[in-house]
Amino acid sequence: MWYKLKKTAILLMLVSLGGCGFEPLYVEKTSGSDLWYYNNEYDTDIVREMAQIKIETVTDRIGQLIKNELMDTFNPYGTPKCAKYFLKLQPVEKETTEQALRDDITATREKVKYSVNYELWSEEKGRLIGGNSWVFLSYDLLDNPYSTTMDKKKIEKDGAKIIANDISLRIGAYFHSVKTKRGNPDEF
Repeated sequence: MWYKLKKTAILLMLVSLGGCGFEPLYVEKTSGSDLWYYNNEYDTDIVREMAQIKIETVTDRIGQLIKNELMDTFNPYGTPKCAKYFLKLQPVEKETTEQALRDDITATREKVKYSVNYELWSEEKGRLIGGNSWVFLSYDLLDNPYSTTMDKKKIEKDGAKIIANDISLRIGAYFHSVKTKRGNPDEF
């Protein structure tokens, strides 16, 4: 009984996703149709385009962490020698807010917002896509300063991963939309 209910719930969820404009990023579209299919093969055109992105140098520490995460995603085999696209990351903005105040008005927790502007460029087409990616994280202010410092470093790494993942997904969605509009992967 539960198995049938689970199956029905999953089917309803998939049908509702189709109605909201959801399109899979790495799956091919059947030719001459608006239907998507997965035949144990992924569409690697988008991955190949993303592997041709060179990420420009970043000056701040969290920006370097974001760059490293993006390099692992875009080009795990190294920076492309003849890059087709260039990703520019602005210095990361950091806003800190004290939270959970004690009676003596000292904070026991801090909330941090990291935000970064990015732009993807092509030499022949100019600016392709850009935007702002941000994340809110928080950590406890502990009695031991070493523990607080380690918490700060951990949320910095976590924030870099989240922002890099967001930028990667947005750029992948851009290449996906370009491919589906033109229909020919050679026309990127």
